[in-house]
Amino acid sequence: MTETDPLLLQIVTQDIEIDLLLEGVFRKFGYDFRNYNKAHVKRRLIHRQQALGLNSISELQHKALHEPDFIQLILKDLSINVTEMYRDPGFYKSVRNEVFPILRTYPYIKIWHAGCATGEEVYSFAIMLKEEGLYNRAQIYATDFNPAVLETAKKGIYPISKIKDFTLNYQQAGGKQSFSDYYIAKYDSAILDPHLKQNVVFAEHNLVTDSVFAEVHLIICRNVLIYFNKNLQNTVVKLFSDSLVKGGFLGLGSKENLMFTEVYSHFEVVDAKEKIYKKRIHLPSVITH
Repeated sequence: MTETDPLLLQIVTQDIEIDLLLEGVFRKFGYDFRNYNKAHVKRRLIHRQQALGLNSISELQHKALHEPDFIQLILKDLSINVTEMYRDPGFYKSVRNEVFPILRTYPYIKIWHAGCATGEEVYSFAIMLKEEGLYNRAQIYATDFNPAVLETAKKGIYPISKIKDFTLNYQQAGGKQSFSDYYIAKYDSAILDPHLKQNVVFAEHNLVTDSVFAEVHLIICRNVLIYFNKNLQNTVVKLFSDSLVKGGFLGLGSKENLMFTEVYSHFEVVDAKEKIYKKRIHLPSVITH
């Protein structure tokens, strides 16, 4: 690098500032974004910096470490909250057709929604379980590291403007009733049937820093891994493998897969297109040197 590379120098400096901010957030608050996808983190932090009219990421770091409530903005920026009911309807249709018939054979069903965000996909599953006669023997654990989005999920209240898309998704996912049976409209909001959360436990859990949450029959974690770097993806997928019973299922997002992870051989593919996997009943032997 030479003095004639001011743009490159600025980029390097900015990357260092981001590393320092993430390290500070982890050491002070315990939220670990250090192995998130660098491009995603950089884009979101620069957007926040510019929105506040700050001159540098270092100024953003100062606010994060010294202003008590500011960390909530950082969590909001770095959380993955893009979701909707029955997002990617083909996935839900495949779960209904390929996974539920197996889950039906268990006397009790445990499901973990990891990274549940504002809860739309949790309620989507609750509705499917009800329609398949499985809800009363199911326990759903819905977790996220961000307490603010969990509060939204617990309420089960969403903008009425989204209902048209939710309804179409529900129909394309193989819904068996009228979607309007599952909510009441009030002013500009749609309030989901409170019975849908009867067997749902909402809880804080951080995929990056926390250990096995529970032993479950199905894990849903869609469109979260794409925001992690390869090492963190591998760590989280191992966590999922350890959390599943043998023969349990894992559902990922459309752009995610297990192919390059250490536990790929632990799974067989149920639906390659919809990224649904089944943990093998007989796991391959671990070779030690």
